[in-house]
Amino acid sequence: MRYYNLSEKEVFSALSTSPNGLSESEAKKRLEKYGLNELKEKKKTSAFSIFLRQFNSFIVLILVAAVILSILVNEYIDAIVIAIVLALNSTLGFVQEYKAERSMEALKKFISLKAKVIRNSKESIIPASELVPGDLVILEEGSKTPADARITEAYSLSINESTLTGESTPVKKVHDALKGNFQIADQKNMVFSGTTVTSGIGKAIITSTGSNTEIGKIASLMQETEKEPTPLQKQLSVLSKHLSIITVLVCIFAFTVILLKGSSIADSLIFGVALAVAAIPEGLPAIVTIGLALGTQRMIKHNVLIRKLSSVETLGSTTAICADKTGTLTLNKMTVTSIYANSKVTSSEKITNDSNINLLLKIGVLCNNATLSKKSSLGDPTEIALLAIAGKIGLRKEPLSKSYKRIHEIPFSSERKMMSTINSFNGKSFMFTKGAPDTILKYCTKICINNKVLPLTKELKNNILKANEEFANQALRVLGFAYKEAKDYNEKGLVFVGLQGMIDPPRKEVKKSIEQCKKAGIKVIMITGDHKLTAEAIASEIGINGMTMTGEDLDKTKDLSKIVEQVSIYARVNPLHKLRIVDALKKKGHVVAMTGDGVNDAPALKRSDIGIAVNSGTDVSKEASDMILLDNNFSSIVNAIKEGRAIYNNIIKFILYLLSSNIGEVLIIFTAVLIGLPLPLIALQILWINLVTDGLPALALSIDPMEKNIMDKKPRSKKDSILSKYRILLMATIGIIMAAGTLLLFKKSLANSYAYATTIAFTSVVFYEMFNVLSFKSETSSVINKSIFNNKYLILAILSSIALQLLVIYTPLSSIFETSKLPLNSWLIIIAMSSSSLIVLETIKRIFSKSKC
Repeated sequence: MRYYNLSEKEVFSALSTSPNGLSESEAKKRLEKYGLNELKEKKKTSAFSIFLRQFNSFIVLILVAAVILSILVNEYIDAIVIAIVLALNSTLGFVQEYKAERSMEALKKFISLKAKVIRNSKESIIPASELVPGDLVILEEGSKTPADARITEAYSLSINESTLTGESTPVKKVHDALKGNFQIADQKNMVFSGTTVTSGIGKAIITSTGSNTEIGKIASLMQETEKEPTPLQKQLSVLSKHLSIITVLVCIFAFTVILLKGSSIADSLIFGVALAVAAIPEGLPAIVTIGLALGTQRMIKHNVLIRKLSSVETLGSTTAICADKTGTLTLNKMTVTSIYANSKVTSSEKITNDSNINLLLKIGVLCNNATLSKKSSLGDPTEIALLAIAGKIGLRKEPLSKSYKRIHEIPFSSERKMMSTINSFNGKSFMFTKGAPDTILKYCTKICINNKVLPLTKELKNNILKANEEFANQALRVLGFAYKEAKDYNEKGLVFVGLQGMIDPPRKEVKKSIEQCKKAGIKVIMITGDHKLTAEAIASEIGINGMTMTGEDLDKTKDLSKIVEQVSIYARVNPLHKLRIVDALKKKGHVVAMTGDGVNDAPALKRSDIGIAVNSGTDVSKEASDMILLDNNFSSIVNAIKEGRAIYNNIIKFILYLLSSNIGEVLIIFTAVLIGLPLPLIALQILWINLVTDGLPALALSIDPMEKNIMDKKPRSKKDSILSKYRILLMATIGIIMAAGTLLLFKKSLANSYAYATTIAFTSVVFYEMFNVLSFKSETSSVINKSIFNNKYLILAILSSIALQLLVIYTPLSSIFETSKLPLNSWLIIIAMSSSSLIVLETIKRIFSKSKC
């Protein structure tokens, strides 16, 4: 039903209520019928479901199978060690996901709202969740609208609807019925859930609650929008499947070979388990999780709260940011920047206590319903801006209002476009007026210039209109100011004093941040509900260049993807437009980040690759987001992108390190079987390498320092594979060198004893990997050019791995790991042989870097 088309009497009748409000008994009946005034939530994911999700990987399932097989063949120690690896991995993943799922519960404040309601002709304050259609609520300055409602009384009532419509300027409300069909932004006699009263008072009848409100409808649209996996999730999934398939095939082949050579089924199964453990990087899922989790902790320092671990990686691959103007690119705070008085324009930074300017600013203070103090401000942002500029020359509302006592007010309305107050001073009454300049001029017959009142000639009027046009071209909101000695409440015969131009200014850091984005190959797009002229002026000031499209233009465009690359500014858009913009960008291959604070942003936030809500935004937008800006600042996104890129680079480093190590281990065992050698490594030794000596250095790589030129590079393509040809070359080379060197030492050492030979092979693999981890600090740059010691945790990890290796050789643990003590000359041979991988890897990188020059 279009309640805005109905008269007050018709609304009362339609909702079966009265100016006295509902009775408590009737309200109770309606609460049972309509339910609580709160948004319906999706069923929460249980802790058990989150835990089971950690095993949704083929790699993990193979390791589970390895545990079962080890138990079947009575290899209990192997089973216990593999189970510990699985437990650590699943616990880490569970803790992080559980925190992410529950983090938003603390942010939900909607149900804690209170509402002032009239029931049984008495005012009372009740939880907003208990409101029902037909309730009569009181709206006051600074309060939040608890549900959708039809206004019945309005006294200078203004509502900030930016969270719903994107409009940064408060809307003046009326109580009269409207004729015709209107969009939400133009329903002047309606208020909507989640919006804020900026000035005035009023009464309204609740028409819709909970999911039936405009907020509820958008929340439903948001829930229908599906979320796609991130690029890293997709690539790791593909990598896991490939590794798993290869592992199964290799293990079956090796099992068959061993069985045909006369070994028992049990021994063949043990070997198969050992080979599976060697092939699968058990620590990879855990270290990816830990690396991302540590990244989220660093993000907090940049005022970014990550809701989902995968968002850290997605930030690093972002190619387009769709940023809401109000509050993210701008301060969401109106500021007077220019003044027109004495027939000239003066910057707000250069104002003096000139008599005319003093009078101009005084009118702005007295014809004003806002309040401003050092601690807080309340009211219409435009009126707060007028108080702030007056304060620069010492004009304060409290002392002025005592001297100029207000005795009457003619409130602003959208029809009148002006406001007047009558103030008493020294026994005389004065009218102070502000409003749209062209409207004010219609009521003015005189003008005050240099403290002299002169006739308002056509030439002077044209000069005023010209100044107004210049301000408008700068996207300033312009107000005209006038006064007269008042004998009655007639506003005709005013004396024009001047103009004040104001704007919601951009954040100081934004321009530099956008320059960094351009350098990094990231397209920044402004999306706003504001007018085209305002959007273009702000965009120009902060360095956003490109075509401008309005919501009307979008409606006329069938295939937005054809021109989306040329458009950088979207003005006067609605939620469905934002979805179209995101979809068009994604169609062109962009990884899209969407920033926003309003309910209207929620569907696009969820549809985008990464949704970024601001901390001052609505609960709905936060629920739809992947991350939240705690300081509402666009520059924090850029810092987060830097971290995202660094984290992804580090993930690549330890993936290369882990996979190259596992390739080496597989080749060592597989080659030994093919050429008829005994197994160089037992299953427990392989597990020790993968869990301890691989794990600590890989974890240290995940926090390797950020490269200085990280924002000088273009974003990686979503199509880029984790395993490029170059990376496969590096890993294959390392694997072959490890296998060749280890088997050579193993074969020569067999003359001594099998235990001695396996200890040589075991220790050789450990040292090969220690040299590898140093070189993998960069996949393209030499460690000679990049300080080896800039990551103290990596050095500590290497030293710890070596110490642990000594532990299983020279302590009673040697009986469990079947090792024997090594003399000094054996250590020297092992170190000399294993260092060959570092030398070869550094040579390949040097050749590759020269070929790129």
